[in-house]
Amino acid sequence: MNMVNHRFEIVDKAAFRNGMSRLGSAVNVVTTRSGGKRYGFTASAVCSVSDTPPTLLVCVNRASSCFHAFENTRHFCVNTLMPGQEDISERFGGKTPAEDRFALGDWREGLTGAPILANSSVSFECELSSTVDEATHRIFFGRVIDIRENEARATLLYCMRRYLAG
Repeated sequence: MNMVNHRFEIVDKAAFRNGMSRLGSAVNVVTTRSGGKRYGFTASAVCSVSDTPPTLLVCVNRASSCFHAFENTRHFCVNTLMPGQEDISERFGGKTPAEDRFALGDWREGLTGAPILANSSVSFECELSSTVDEATHRIFFGRVIDIRENEARATLLYCMRRYLAG
């Protein structure tokens, strides 16, 4: 077989970000506890990996203000937001100091001590199983050790740079 070696240019950052804005996703707040303090950030880069064992992944920017807390923790929680919780998404996605982010919402302590949003659509409490560094981010793989679902079952989505109810 004759293999032709093609070299392709990588798309620029703006084109990539515009394309990715069309890839709708659930809005999540990922939380942990480190050194006795609570930390969290808004994330759309969350997905299922496997159901045997139940595993999901979360991508965290290594330059984020709370990366150090996630880098040094064994447990984290993925809290999927519901419509009407856009303010929580904004608070955790902005420059608000770490502990002040938890001023909005009804936060409880999970099995591992990770903060759990009591009225989220669903919360996945995880134990870190492995990590991979890629470009500007670290991918955290977590084995799901507890799930809490809200009966309303609605999920806040983000697509085309705006919130949608799902």
